[in-house]
Amino acid sequence: MSSANFPPPDVARGPRGPVALILFALLGLCLFVGFIELGNWQVRRLAWKRDLITRVDQRVHAPPVAPPAPDQWAKVNAQDDEYRHVRVTGEFLHDRQTLIWAASDEGSGYFVMTPLRMADGSIVLINRGFAPEDWCGRDGHCTPGPSGQTTITGLLRMSEPSSFLRRNDPARNSWYTRDVPAIAAARGLTRVAPYFIDVDAAPAAAGSTGHTWPEGGTTVINFPNNHLSYLITWYLLALMTLGGGIYVGYDEYKLRRSSKQV
Repeated sequence: MSSANFPPPDVARGPRGPVALILFALLGLCLFVGFIELGNWQVRRLAWKRDLITRVDQRVHAPPVAPPAPDQWAKVNAQDDEYRHVRVTGEFLHDRQTLIWAASDEGSGYFVMTPLRMADGSIVLINRGFAPEDWCGRDGHCTPGPSGQTTITGLLRMSEPSSFLRRNDPARNSWYTRDVPAIAAARGLTRVAPYFIDVDAAPAAAGSTGHTWPEGGTTVINFPNNHLSYLITWYLLALMTLGGGIYVGYDEYKLRRSSKQV
């Protein structure tokens, strides 16, 4: 094969043209600024996440207080109220409870959501805890819950809208999320709080070795915090972009200097 069509190996590349250099510079600048902004955003997210974790930890371990009253319901929101440790007293309406499909370390089962009517007539849904699938037995009769005036403590949680993958079906009494307005409508409940309460775990009875269903203390509090690794990644990419720009600039400087000396 003839090598006439190939340049000699010792022929050096000439300097890039002004258009190519401008395009390289614009691309490098956009990448550098973009990576820096993404890193800065992760710095803000890291501060927010640490504040959230601290705030939730303080709420969870605080002494229980009264939950927001009906005249405060319109202002209830996740940032200010979720995971507050609260105490309520009322009478359970066991005939209107709802079973929400769930999974735990004990296997598949459901959360037992039971309305609690308080002294003023308002209602709050109580997640009494997790129970396995066979808790109600084959005849569908569940173990009776507390009767009369009952006081419970737990964590205030915000309503969970129906998910895209597993949508609630009230007509078939099939529930996958703790959607307070939907449950209230399906059970004919009025004056219902816009939140529900995850009941605290009950103290273990002396000599007890088994479970008492439904079992409280089901709240999973886990806020993944990977923002530090993300911000390091973005800043490293910005540094690499800057290093690449410096290399290209120095290479062009050497090429142009060499071409002037020829």
